[in-house]
Amino acid sequence: MTRLIVLAALGCIAFKMITGRWPWEKKISTRGLAIYRARRLLGVEAGAGREEIVAAHKRLVTMVHPDKGGTNEQVHEANAARDLLFDELPGRSVN
Repeated sequence: MTRLIVLAALGCIAFKMITGRWPWEKKISTRGLAIYRARRLLGVEAGAGREEIVAAHKRLVTMVHPDKGGTNEQVHEANAARDLLFDELPGRSVN
């Protein structure tokens, strides 16, 4: 019985080393991960509305603008995060 528990533990550790997640963790889709990162970058919660996203985007761009010591890449990343979160807002019609 002890040998079985040790083998199961080693199998779980090997799975974590290979995949980067534990076997019982839910796999997140690529889009879901991108949305999570966009929210984290802008500092908004999951239920954030358009106004909150715009305000967070303005704050971030003010900090990372090339005139303030940031880079163009950081501004582009902030814009992409804003656009992705806009696409996820409820009530947006998809044609």
